[in-house]
Amino acid sequence: MAGKKVSAPDPARSLALLWGSHTKPGRSGLTVRAIVDTAIDLADAQGLDAVSMRMVAEQLKAGTMSLYTHVPGKGELTDLMFDSVYGDLYADADEPSRQPGGWRGALEFIARRNWDVLTKHPWIHDVPTMRNALGPNITVKYEAELRPLDGLGLTDVEMDSALTLVLTHVHGTARARAEQLRTQRESGLSDEEWWRQISPTLTRVMSGAAQHFPVAGRVGTSVGEQFQSVIDPAHALSFGLTRILDGISLLIDERA
Repeated sequence: MAGKKVSAPDPARSLALLWGSHTKPGRSGLTVRAIVDTAIDLADAQGLDAVSMRMVAEQLKAGTMSLYTHVPGKGELTDLMFDSVYGDLYADADEPSRQPGGWRGALEFIARRNWDVLTKHPWIHDVPTMRNALGPNITVKYEAELRPLDGLGLTDVEMDSALTLVLTHVHGTARARAEQLRTQRESGLSDEEWWRQISPTLTRVMSGAAQHFPVAGRVGTSVGEQFQSVIDPAHALSFGLTRILDGISLLIDERA
């Protein structure tokens, strides 16, 4: 889902914007909150590439230059958008810890909440996050997601690594889901319709190649028949999360 490269934001300006007031109107009457919300709506509808200062200004029926008095450019705007969509992730920093099932139930809850955000806002996959400015919502998110792992005997680095393992799995399967939906939209075919269309040809081709690819042919056929697709992201999420949590459980047992 690679999009156009967004110019790198100024970290200092992004941090000041992220932690500043988003509701104080400027002389034009605009607020940072209104600009960010409009940009998110655009990205949800058309992707991150569709978001520009000019397009956001048009949606707000404002002059483009008036936006620049609030947000310096698209890089900083993207930082604000990224932080904003995680604003309602949890009711408070202890919500994951309050879930039934101890740390495991908490991580399952965390995985589901992140999945919901990523599937609602698939443009997030186009946002570089390795050096993303830490805004207030992302900071609360990190705190809330670490708390269920605290006090289990894991080191700080192991706590972070366990959380990262869960979240990267969620991101990967959500990205696959976004690609699946985009392919369906662009082709005009559901996965089931596509599978029925190629199945006769695929069966004929694979029958001739069975002696060379016996395992691939058997497993691929089973998956296709089960899911009527090459992948079921929801199944992949559930299956992988269970295996990951089993592994984290072993580590916690070792530390105990």
